Amino acid sequence: MILLALAAAPVFAACAYLFVLTVASRRRDPPAAGEPSTRFDIIVPAHDEEAGIARTVQSLLAVDYPAVLRRVIVVADNCSDATAVRASQAGATVLVRDDRSRRGKGYALAFAFDRTSADAAAVVDADTIVSPNLLRAFAARLERGTLAVQAASAVSNRDESWRTRLMSLAFALFNGVRSLGRENLSLSCGLRGNGMCFSTALLRAHPPRAFSLVEDLEYGIALGRAGVRVEFAAEAFVASEMVAKGSAAQRQRWEGGRARLARGLALPLLREALKSRSTLLLDLAIDLLVPPLSKLALCIAAGLLVSAAVSAPLWPWLLCAALLAIHVARGWQLSGVTLRDLAYVPAYVLWKLFAVRRAAPSEWRRTERKAALE
Repeated sequence: MILLALAAAPVFAACAYLFVLTVASRRRDPPAAGEPSTRFDIIVPAHDEEAGIARTVQSLLAVDYPAVLRRVIVVADNCSDATAVRASQAGATVLVRDDRSRRGKGYALAFAFDRTSADAAAVVDADTIVSPNLLRAFAARLERGTLAVQAASAVSNRDESWRTRLMSLAFALFNGVRSLGRENLSLSCGLRGNGMCFSTALLRAHPPRAFSLVEDLEYGIALGRAGVRVEFAAEAFVASEMVAKGSAAQRQRWEGGRARLARGLALPLLREALKSRSTLLLDLAIDLLVPPLSKLALCIAAGLLVSAAVSAPLWPWLLCAALLAIHVARGWQLSGVTLRDLAYVPAYVLWKLFAVRRAAPSEWRRTERKAALE
């Protein structure tokens, strides 16, 4: 029974953390936007994305922001297809980068950041459509002194299948509930890789030096250590296409990279947070230590089964289940999926667990898109 209590403690801590963020996740009015004056370079790192790059460029060129104050830059990184040609035809400025010894999104972004002359650089993935207010949301924050901003994330093909609808729920939980809670608590919402924005002054003062599969997470932590808070722009979004096969591979890479980063950084970051009495760093450390929801749910289910089998108290695990259920309910509220879709949650959890069983690849690989399959 003592072992069961010890096992329940970290699960409860993770669920309690998510519950606190859930309670704090109320939407607030965005900052008022003035007359646009910030010049943006919108950087799109692309590796063999000829099938869909034109749609992304067209979405970015259609944003509600003066054309003279924004430029779309596609970095055709180690491409073996017509990505550069298609991007140029769609109206983007194209930077071609060929360096087989340094492959990855982080290198592509560093290549573009070094060449930007704008006031700020936004980062959008090559399979993305964006909300028309994206740059205005960024500008409203940058013009009041914010250095780094993260937009909300969504699934562009949400209604394609039950799996894409539950992916939308997962996005709402991780990128919505958690980010809203952290923003409202004046913490750093972290970086998500897609829909990021940085002032050029920040990029010059703290240039990204992260080139792993989770370079966004690494850079967000580096900014936190430098005292820079990433603000969350909940009113603007970037939406990516999700294909089950490609998304499983992407999740495998991301969660594997996140786990490696947690093993190396979580405890040092926790010590640093306690030493400096920084709630921002403490939150970044806790965020690294919280496991994926699928694993939390599996731990709770196992705890309930074992406790019932040995006649141990069930209430610690039931409390964890209740806290997690409240968190998921808030994500469901934000996601727009139906109650009927929640019936597929057990199958989705098993799919996610299977998807991350294998070791994550160590290089940047293009995620499979529907456009490339047609």
